[in-house]
Amino acid sequence: MVLIEMPKIKVTVERIDGHCNLPVLVGDHFFIEGSKLVVPEGTNVCIWALQSMMPVFPILNVRSSLPDGHWVKSVKHFTCPDPDGKVIFRLELV
Repeated sequence: MVLIEMPKIKVTVERIDGHCNLPVLVGDHFFIEGSKLVVPEGTNVCIWALQSMMPVFPILNVRSSLPDGHWVKSVKHFTCPDPDGKVIFRLELV
């Protein structure tokens, strides 16, 4: 079995084009450190947005070794799955 070590990932609310009722605010962020979710005090994390991003977290570490044209190579943002929220999150390896 091959285990992929996950990188530290910073997820930041970059913009909100709709209405988030959680609420999250532009600039809010959290970190993924391995299998741990690190949330700064006073910050909210939407579980629906988080679950939509989770499948790509492990593969971000090997993005540079993927074939040209692989969709993960172009992933820098995720949108909340709530059609009214339209919250745009930026994903960064840190």
